[in-house]
Amino acid sequence: MKRLILCRHGESEYNAKRIIQGHIDTDLTPAGVVQARLAGEELKKFSIQRVFSSDLKRAFRTAQIIADVLDMDITKDKRIREMSFGEWEGRTYDHIFETDYQTFQNWLKNPVACPLPYQEDIENFRSRLESFIKDILKLPEDNILIVAHGGSIQGIICILTGIGLENLWALKHTNTGISVLETDGRKTEIKLLNYSKHLETEKRTETVIL
Repeated sequence: MKRLILCRHGESEYNAKRIIQGHIDTDLTPAGVVQARLAGEELKKFSIQRVFSSDLKRAFRTAQIIADVLDMDITKDKRIREMSFGEWEGRTYDHIFETDYQTFQNWLKNPVACPLPYQEDIENFRSRLESFIKDILKLPEDNILIVAHGGSIQGIICILTGIGLENLWALKHTNTGISVLETDGRKTEIKLLNYSKHLETEKRTETVIL
């Protein structure tokens, strides 16, 4: 059985401004850097043998900080970057709520049946994640860390558990939230979902980091 440890990136510049990112390549905020380092300390407990990261800056920088704590190298893979959200990339949530609230709600309920205008084709999204998963399952290492995005992490969970990408947004991952799957490619168990206890330290030190 493989153990896949999935970690979302730390807070990005657009997360802080409540702007939809997708493929827009923003960096971490100072708070996101702290979150990544706290996640790295937490991930020491997981006996990680390999680290993979999305190629987008917010995920890769998170992975670099974590890998520095773990004293490991990183393999960058663009197949686990976030979904492209088409015309909605760069828009604020406040503006979307004011102008396209129902479209947004329909998409959250079922992104397969109700895609956003010009978003990445859902089958392309599925295909690149499935390709990545297939290659991961061939590796000799058993404990593999994947640092990516809410959409791609939740997509991996949907695919491996068989719940379908229509449930993509029913799952939630906070910044540096950690999930753990145990899988042989046929059967998958969720052992941990969006664990974020390490961020309690961040809350106690936020007056120092902001």
